[in-house]
Amino acid sequence: MVTGAAARDVGFVGLGIMGRPMAANLLRAGHRLHLHSRSGVPPALLAAGGVPCPDAAEVARRAEVVFTMVPATPDVERVLFGPGGLVEGLSPGKAVVDASSVDPAATRSFAERVAALGCDFVDAPVSGGELGARDATLSIMAGATDAAFARVRPLLEVLGKTITHVGPPGAGQTAKVANQIVVALHIQAVAEALLFAARAGVDPERVRRALLGGFAASRVLEVHGARMTARAFAPGGRVELHRKDLALALEGARALGVALPCTAAAHALFDACVAHGDGALDQSALVTALERLAGAPVAG
Repeated sequence: MVTGAAARDVGFVGLGIMGRPMAANLLRAGHRLHLHSRSGVPPALLAAGGVPCPDAAEVARRAEVVFTMVPATPDVERVLFGPGGLVEGLSPGKAVVDASSVDPAATRSFAERVAALGCDFVDAPVSGGELGARDATLSIMAGATDAAFARVRPLLEVLGKTITHVGPPGAGQTAKVANQIVVALHIQAVAEALLFAARAGVDPERVRRALLGGFAASRVLEVHGARMTARAFAPGGRVELHRKDLALALEGARALGVALPCTAAAHALFDACVAHGDGALDQSALVTALERLAGAPVAG
């Protein structure tokens, strides 16, 4: 726990599945936390000492560094520049750290607008899901100037295990889009493998455990594969949000003239999940789209 001069006034806007445990870790580390969320500040954070604020602008007035963790690019823009947004409370010398997963090009624009106010902007999207947020083991990909990154790194180290300064503003979001491509294709591969095993009459859970001992082993096989065989689709990372991230990948790829055929296939499977009303399920529920094509489940 930090105490005295080391404790900082930190703001946090967006207290959903990821933001809530991240804010809790900052409180646990001894920082003074000023909080706002459209759905209200969770009672547990208030009980731990968090201070509620009526809007994002008030968070920015009270805090030296403000974190944002919201679902999509328009949400970040609203929190920053909309009525009652952060810019109404920012003053020169403060910093904004956006941990959301959003459009890299828009992020570069946001960073320029915040820099014009004399403030730092760091895009610091995270990977690791709700479990990583809770256990402070997130992988954090930061886009920022060297000085801004050095300033916020001690706070990032409270939240994650692997913190990488990828490059200038926007670079963190580019890395996160790349991350989401890899994770989606791993989820798709695991789903196809387990479905193949199930249709062949072999217990997919036993197959999953066997594969964990070989070259196919991965965190996705370990965590998401277990969710598939257990039918445990309570959201850690939601289908609809991963679908949004893959849409960013495909839009960026078109602009760059890059073909991402496997990413397009995974995006189509997430589309199918959303079409069947499963957008709020965990991203491992991608398997249900393949099950519908096969006419049989991975597990009963």
